[in-house]
Parts: sequence; C-alpha cells; structure tokens
Amino acid sequence: MDPQKSNRLATGVILCFAAIVSLIVLSLVLYLLATGLPHVSWHFLTSAASSFTAGGGIRDQLFNSFYLVILTLLVSVPLSLGAAIYLSEYAPKNRLTSILRLAIEVLSSLPSVVVGLFGYLVFVLQWKMDFSLLAGALALTIINLPLLTRSCETALSQVPFLQRQAGLGLGMAKWRVTTRIMVPAALPGIMTGAILSAGRIFGEAAALIYTAGQSSINVSYSNWNPFSPTSFLNPMRPAETLAVHIWKLNTEGLVPDATAVSAGAAAVLIIAILAFNLLARFVGGLVAKHFRQ
Repeated sequence: MDPQKSNRLATGVILCFAAIVSLIVLSLVLYLLATGLPHVSWHFLTSAASSFTAGGGIRDQLFNSFYLVILTLLVSVPLSLGAAIYLSEYAPKNRLTSILRLAIEVLSSLPSVVVGLFGYLVFVLQWKMDFSLLAGALALTIINLPLLTRSCETALSQVPFLQRQAGLGLGMAKWRVTTRIMVPAALPGIMTGAILSAGRIFGEAAALIYTAGQSSINVSYSNWNPFSPTSFLNPMRPAETLAVHIWKLNTEGLVPDATAVSAGAAAVLIIAILAFNLLARFVGGLVAKHFRQ
C-alpha cells in the first residue's frame, strides 16, 4: 500500500476513535448538566440538606468538599514535592529507586474503596480519629500522592539541564540550586498538577464513606474557633461531602425529592470539576508567563 494512503488511513482511524471518546464524554456531561441544572438555585446552594422533607440544599456538603480538598492538599503537596525532588534530583539509579517507583505505580492503581477500608482500620479505629475530616484527608492523601508525585517529578525533569549546570557552575550548593532554580522554574507544572489532583479528590466518594463519614453535625459558620466541636473549621468533626451525599441519596432515598437533589448535586459536582481543570490551565499559563518575563 502507498505510504501516503496508509498514513491517511491510520490518521482517519485515530481521529475516529478520538471523536467517539469525545462524543461519549460530552454526551455524559451534557446529560448530567441538562438534568441537574434546572434544580440548581441560590437557595439550593445556600440551604442545609433535609433528612425527611423536600426542599433541602447542599450548603454543608459543598463546603465540606472544598474544605476537605484544602486539608488534603496541605498534607499531600509537601510530601509529593519532597518525593519528586528526591526522585528527580538526588535518587541514584539503583534497585531501591526502581522499587520506590514501582511502589508509587502500585499505589496509584489501588481502588479507592481499599484505601477507604485501610483508612477506616488505621485512622478511624487505630489512631482513634473517629469519622472526621482529618481522617478523610489522610485517606485522600494516599490516593493523591502517586498522581501528584509524578506531576511534580515531570515538571522538575522538564527544566533545562543547563539551568542546573549554570547554578552549580556559579558555586551554589545542590540544595540551593534545587530550591532557588529548579523548583521556581517547575512551579507552573507543580501548580497545575496540584489543581488537577484537587479536581480528582473533589469527586471522590468511596474512600470517604469509611473515613469522613456519611453524616454531618450541625455546625455554626460564625464560630471560627477550629477547636470548638460546633465550628465549621473543626477538622475532627464528621462531614458528608458532595459525592458521598449523591451516593447516599441514590441508595437510601429517604428524601422525597431525592432524585431532584441528586441531579442538582451531580451538576454542581461536574461544574466544580470542570472549573478545577480550567483553573489549572489558567494558573499554569499565568505562572509560566510570569517566569518568562
């Protein structure tokens, strides 16, 4: 067969598969938005959920989801960045490093329900955290570490090697080259990876059922003391996230308008995840433009 015809045929097949995948994803997103957006309103976003009566909202679940993302990133970003710096700048190419990379790959393939059960046995029972936001954040950190570590390592590896040589040639210690040259140059990729991982953990449900819990206590949004049991900032309180709330509505169905609330919550969840992805592109481009100036 003529090479040009083979190339056009292969290109057409690849484009066909890409179009099919894009159509499936787009159809799913549009369906969720079309069925859920009619139920979304300001009252829906700012009112508390109702257990047995219609007309409840997702205020607490929405706040819990964002708060849990912040707690998870506070734990996972330093750990992932430290691991990425070691693997990219300091780790020798030996069997131990290969085992460490294999462990990261295996950890990324663990089902979230397995991580949730591990979190329940260790964080909730063994460490006596009970069902809490902190236990959920630690469980999500286990899920988040492989993805974020690979993102940070990739960002560091894409920094030109000449920048390392220039810093070392000026007499800078390797640690100063890493912290003053490598990390700032890789910051756009690191921030993009962190925001994308935030979008992933925002929609997580299975791991949180066994760690953060399936119910929320009545909290005061005017109580800013994080050590108070009724404070909305208390990380040791049980908290139902938006994804867990959707699962609970569809499995228990105790609320009369469970279908409508579930559809509206799913639409809000999709919009939030899309916003995380768009924010990652915007922030990454903005930071990269700043360092190019």
